[in-house]
Amino acid sequence: MLADGNEIPLLGLGVWQVRNGPECEKAVRWALELGYRHIDTAQAYGNEESVGRALRDSGVPRDEVFVTTKFNPARKDPEAEAQRSLERLGVDQVDLYIIHSPRGGPTWAWPGMERARARGYAKTIGVSNFSVAELDELVAIAEHPPVVNQVQFSPFKYRRKLLEACDQRGVALEAYSPLGTGRHLSNARVGEIAERVGRTPAQVLLRWCVQRELVVIPKSTHRERIAENAQIFDFALSDEDMTALDALDETGGTERALESPWW
Repeated sequence: MLADGNEIPLLGLGVWQVRNGPECEKAVRWALELGYRHIDTAQAYGNEESVGRALRDSGVPRDEVFVTTKFNPARKDPEAEAQRSLERLGVDQVDLYIIHSPRGGPTWAWPGMERARARGYAKTIGVSNFSVAELDELVAIAEHPPVVNQVQFSPFKYRRKLLEACDQRGVALEAYSPLGTGRHLSNARVGEIAERVGRTPAQVLLRWCVQRELVVIPKSTHRERIAENAQIFDFALSDEDMTALDALDETGGTERALESPWW
């Protein structure tokens, strides 16, 4: 449950770096067939059309799927860009609309985000890649504060101070790149835990997020991995395993959302 009363599924499919076209459509369709009810895209990904097509072709009722897209701050007007996203997605409203990064400063786009919400283009609004300082700067001027901050988060990017600050401010932290775009799957400690609990490394990393009550959005274009990534609600990691994974952090428990900006 988000601070504004809306509900968000803990597990979603992310489609970053998935090209518009059959590959993206198949990934989204497979995810919906396999029980996912949360799809995360963005204007900058260039694949909103494919997400929308797969959503329509799936036969799953629109009100059963939580759809996120993100405002590209290289553009000028979040309200106008939200309308264009809805046209590309072929939907009347997105469930979550977030600022993709604090490019240009953390506050300038927020009035347009609030207008998009007021117009009914988005049920809920939030941010991505915002540090604690950027969140606080935004909250100070917001009429409707953000309820989500989507950031790079995993045992290897265990941003404790950022997570604690989000919790204190009623902002749900959403974890992207929970598998480190595949890099984390070969870690020896992750592998040891996976072998002991009879799960895959990916399932262990995703379960770590779920046990912290984080929304998590792994990306895959392979049906078997999309299915595998969903099998994380029927087992638990021990306190010892969670502590061992916590120790993999490379960020020093930072309150920053990124080590260095990519925009």
